[in-house]
Amino acid sequence: MAALKGLSAPVLDLSGKRSRDAALDAEVFGAELKPHLVHETVRAELNAARAGTRAAKSRGFVAGGRAKPWRQKGTGRARAGTIRAPQFTGGGVAFPPGPRSFEVKVNRKARRAAFRAALTSHAAAGTLGVLEGSAFTGAPSTKAAATLVETWGKEVPLVVVVSEDEELLVKSFRNLERVVVVSPPELDVAAIVWARSLLISEAALPAVQARAGAAAATEATA
Repeated sequence: MAALKGLSAPVLDLSGKRSRDAALDAEVFGAELKPHLVHETVRAELNAARAGTRAAKSRGFVAGGRAKPWRQKGTGRARAGTIRAPQFTGGGVAFPPGPRSFEVKVNRKARRAAFRAALTSHAAAGTLGVLEGSAFTGAPSTKAAATLVETWGKEVPLVVVVSEDEELLVKSFRNLERVVVVSPPELDVAAIVWARSLLISEAALPAVQARAGAAAATEATA
């Protein structure tokens, strides 16, 4: 993937200071901003995360009420066939809600365009940073991670993207307040939009760019 000249992000060392610049893929971090696609994708991702398990019992599922509560005529009361009817206390619910799926379909091209647009917004705003691969060695340190974030000076909430085998980074950042650690496959548009700043490790950056950049190449030839 070719990187656009001038399109880069600062590489942060252990102290949180800029040590050098990392070239970014123009197809991923210099894409066209499409707010309507970002909104549509975030809405779909949040809906897909809903459990959809809310339910209530109709009169057919309420226990009891097999016998007619009183005779049909002569009591002065309205006729009734079962106490499981909705008008009785403890009866079933009329038109009860049941388990359902809240998923909303979003086309694959739209999802990929929204993913690139969300990353581009961070790159354009200067809230994207790359974490140096050798920044954390030896034992994990939450204190060092907090110092790095504080020195960097960007706003939280912060999303940190690391590869699955970078256990030191995961353990160092996961206990920080308003900091979420994810792997490249777990990174979604809603998390990118929610974050005020985005930090990607050097090992995870190729995976993030490949996930969105390969999609861009596919769409260009479609």
